[in-house]
Amino acid sequence: MERAAAGAAELLSEAAAAAAEGRLAAAEELYSRCIARCAGAGAGRDLATALNNRGQIKYLRVEFDAAMEDYTAAIECQPGFEVPYYNRGLVLYRLGCFDEAMRDFRKVLELNPQFEDAASSLKQTILDKEEKQKRGY
Repeated sequence: MERAAAGAAELLSEAAAAAAEGRLAAAEELYSRCIARCAGAGAGRDLATALNNRGQIKYLRVEFDAAMEDYTAAIECQPGFEVPYYNRGLVLYRLGCFDEAMRDFRKVLELNPQFEDAASSLKQTILDKEEKQKRGY
């Protein structure tokens, strides 16, 4: 199990470096390898991180459904990890699903009240929902 965790950490590091260099396809492949390795080893936090980060790559490619699948899987794996709730909330916001986005942003703030981006995203979502209601659509 320690060997699997060490391998997962190495894959996460390599994937993060590839993503930082803009090599998104390589990063996605490394995150997928990490996910496969972690899934059998029960490495919860590494698995959740890999799923969340792979979701980010999909988000950048505007593959919102696929990104949300990864974020949701990360949440199921580690319900106390606030970042995938935030990321899923951003996708939901962009899709105009304001109630669902607010639910995710509120969950982030429940888990981490100091998460400033979630607080500002929640405020903006509330304002946009109110504006949408005023316009009648």
